[in-house]
Amino acid sequence: MALISNGVAVQPQKTQPVIINGDMAVAQRATSVTGHNAVSYTTVDRFKTVCEVGTFTVAQESLTSGNAYLAGFRNALRLDCTTAEASAGSAGDQTTVEQRIEGGNLQAWRKGTSSAQPFTLAFWVKSNKTGSNFSCNLRDGDNTRQALGQYSISSANTWEHKIINFPADTTGAFDDDANASLTIEWFLDGGSNYSGGSFGATWGTSDNTDRNINNFDIAGSTDNDWAITGVQLEVGEFSSTDLPPFQFESFEENERRCQRYFELATGGRKTDISSTGGNQEAVAVFKTRKRGNPSLANKSTSENCCSAVSNDVGVSDQTLSCRVVAQNIVASGTEKFFFNVIKADAEI
Repeated sequence: MALISNGVAVQPQKTQPVIINGDMAVAQRATSVTGHNAVSYTTVDRFKTVCEVGTFTVAQESLTSGNAYLAGFRNALRLDCTTAEASAGSAGDQTTVEQRIEGGNLQAWRKGTSSAQPFTLAFWVKSNKTGSNFSCNLRDGDNTRQALGQYSISSANTWEHKIINFPADTTGAFDDDANASLTIEWFLDGGSNYSGGSFGATWGTSDNTDRNINNFDIAGSTDNDWAITGVQLEVGEFSSTDLPPFQFESFEENERRCQRYFELATGGRKTDISSTGGNQEAVAVFKTRKRGNPSLANKSTSENCCSAVSNDVGVSDQTLSCRVVAQNIVASGTEKFFFNVIKADAEI
């Protein structure tokens, strides 16, 4: 029997999709962030918004109509320009959307061997802007190599499905580890460091001047927006006639895979405290083992017994849990408590 996620039938899969959260269903941090002009993960999990040119509202957009909706997608990642920037403030500034993929999840492409396989990237895109030869690239961080892709937008404010084929690369194997080996980037704006090169359909040494040959110029006007959903990366070369169907996962499985990189964890306890002074401790156990030791930050705190609640890594396996500390107990008695909601971040 098929599971149901966002009203869409989810068939059991033998393998998991390489792209995590390609249907944009999970947004643990927030569903909308305004005034974004920085490099960070903002709303939709696993999609990094590098916004150095222009200022944006970044949102998880709910879909209720259009071709992407009819294909089963209920959410998208959307960027709306709210402060325009006619030209980049710095030659090295860029505005891109990225997904970074661990090397251990990329071994099926056999990159760097004589039996290397081609890549097919597919996605749905919508914008008020139209044009051709917009840049979408694959970047191999292990071997400082890149392959360039291009797509067009034919109709304004209309969901269109795009398929980009990238060739196999017999040079430079992906590391088989938990670090970022491949970055998929959709280039939306950039300074002069990213222009002036030429498009090439083969893998080669990384060259920033080739990454944004025809500038999308999303920061050129506050009228501009860009949205994406349904991202999939396949082993082999496919067209619209034989592309494998998008692998919809249940929300729970999708969220679990996202939590390998980021999670809002809760830790603390309710207890009787006999005396003041000193600290009390508890352990926050993560729902999912992290990719590596996460950075920790408080999202919110509640307590009725101490000066402050903090968290630290004082546990034997930092990928599984962290410690919550009630500092300087100032109130004793029954039913005292201290809790933290913790941002555990192991993104790449």
